[in-house]
Amino acid sequence: MHPDAYEIGLRPLSLQALVAVAEGRATIGLVADPAHRARLEAGADAVKTSLAAGVPLYGASTGVGASVGQEIPPELQSALPMNLVRLHGCGTGEILDESAAAAVVAARATSLARGWSGVRPVVIERLCALVNRRVLPRIPEQGSVGASGDLTPLSYVASLLAGEREASFGGRVLPAAEALDAAGFEPLALRPRETLALMNGTSFMTGLAALAHARASRLARLAAALTAAASDAVRGNPEHFDARLFAQKPHPGSVRCAAWIRDDLARTSPAPAPLRLQDRYSIRCAPHVIGVLLDTLDFARDWLEIELNGANDNPLLDPERGEPVHGGNFYGGHACFALDGIKIAVASVADLLDRQLVLLCDPATNGGLPENLVGATGPERVAHHGMKAMQITASALAAEAQKLTLPASAFSRSTESHNQDKVSMGAIAAREALRAVDLAETVAAISVLAVCQAADLRGADGAAKRARALHAVVRKTVPPLVHDRRQDVDIARVRALLAAGELPIGPFAEAADAEPASS
Repeated sequence: MHPDAYEIGLRPLSLQALVAVAEGRATIGLVADPAHRARLEAGADAVKTSLAAGVPLYGASTGVGASVGQEIPPELQSALPMNLVRLHGCGTGEILDESAAAAVVAARATSLARGWSGVRPVVIERLCALVNRRVLPRIPEQGSVGASGDLTPLSYVASLLAGEREASFGGRVLPAAEALDAAGFEPLALRPRETLALMNGTSFMTGLAALAHARASRLARLAAALTAAASDAVRGNPEHFDARLFAQKPHPGSVRCAAWIRDDLARTSPAPAPLRLQDRYSIRCAPHVIGVLLDTLDFARDWLEIELNGANDNPLLDPERGEPVHGGNFYGGHACFALDGIKIAVASVADLLDRQLVLLCDPATNGGLPENLVGATGPERVAHHGMKAMQITASALAAEAQKLTLPASAFSRSTESHNQDKVSMGAIAAREALRAVDLAETVAAISVLAVCQAADLRGADGAAKRARALHAVVRKTVPPLVHDRRQDVDIARVRALLAAGELPIGPFAEAADAEPASS
């Protein structure tokens, strides 16, 4: 068994665990508990019992959506499951990468494992096995309005189980049936209600949200590290991060961020005297800006873990009473609002780092460093422009992140013959949150290069703790900027260090480290 193996079905799964599974650092499996397996079987049996008794069951004995009034006769009910999958094979846009696809599949398995969706244990076990073997659906990112669940993107999960459409396996894109065969699986014959249970939930937005949450948590710590390095470089006033200040307005995120910065500013020799009594806001108020992101991540984690572990399709099948219960648990309003909050707070951090970069590059604010952090000396220095173009790139990226901050949750629209007349737009919020994080990470990578350049110009040995640590690692792969050169490669190298967990941003406890919210 994999050393990090998570069981689903009885205990909630945390966002952190979902991300570990998505990234292939852990496995997932249905809990081997006979009582819970019997509960799952009872839910699946309730579907058969309801259909045999002529009890109306949405999506099994009826059409779907506004076509709910269409009665499906018994002789056609076995054809409906795959018709519904094929109907929704209309996703567009970029294909999710493998980690994102794995997050979606694992999230769907987690919800179904609760036992209220009327699917057989084999369906959940197969989803887990596909994630663990990295046989993954090719899921287009567009096509969901986030109510009636993420029908279209999740149809690509159902189609893989049935051996239709395409999958990735072993570094190749294959027809789904070939990928299943290569991994030693046969297609599943999905029963009435099972395909709808797979599709009619919020697992697309939730899987992407887990990845965005983890990356945003890391970004918050990196932003604190960069604030400390920037403050050190411009000879800022460390008093701005004094614990006494934050005790008097104790927003947890701001308190945590200020503590990180204080630790990052530690040094073995006396600190140079501050050049100003009060630094510009992008330094002085950084814990208040980054603190908003940290506190947003805390509340978002609770909401998203309830979404992840909840039964979020329709109808639900009461496994104790054997009755269908029709409702709207597929509505992704909480997930959407949490994701809107994350992307807004992330964009604000990107803007903060962009403003700090300007302070580092402007001789009026950088405490005597060369303009644009130019590394060349002597007469030739006037022919070089250092970090000037990097400022433009960072500004463009920060602006793009800010442009994404319109809340997707405010853009509901009526669709599907006015049946879905109020929708969450959670899938859009998830995609935009990931995009905002990606943009902010690149701004942060540029900021890393700038503080390392400043450390070179000041003398890295005299820098504060975090600046020295960042400088030591970055300079192993990126040389100092002496003469003008292309720097896109430098940005990519720093981003690779961040993605690999090799950039020394400092210790931090992610919000996701907490126990998952009760569901």
